[in-house]
Amino acid sequence: MFQRFLGDRNGRKFKARSAGRDAETDLARLTSIFDAIDEVLRSAEAELSGLTRRVDDALARASVTGGNDSDEYLTRDAVDEHYLDRLGSEISRGQRRLQELSTNIAHFKFLKATAVSRFPGFRPLSQSDVAPPPNLTSRNTT
Repeated sequence: MFQRFLGDRNGRKFKARSAGRDAETDLARLTSIFDAIDEVLRSAEAELSGLTRRVDDALARASVTGGNDSDEYLTRDAVDEHYLDRLGSEISRGQRRLQELSTNIAHFKFLKATAVSRFPGFRPLSQSDVAPPPNLTSRNTT
């Protein structure tokens, strides 16, 4: 009688996947998550680095253009004033974006640390930003 309940309506018997296949599936899912977080971190850090250089360059140009006399703003040409205003607004936008990137990078690092803590048996290949929890097993990539 119980044999009738082992199959589905078409008579096929239920059979669970092997533990090895389940582990491979879980590993593939976790790997894709960690790889995505790592890629986002690399991308955001590269943008931060490049933008920092450009903002620093703009600040240096603004300081040279602005001059160093205490009353130079009184005798500055209108063209120079316009250029300084444009440069100032670009610097402000750049600094705002730098702050956003810094915040986002901190959030991405938190996501990675959280993922590591939720899956203690999994170690991502890149451990640069996350201290490994105790008793982790290495991920076998062969």
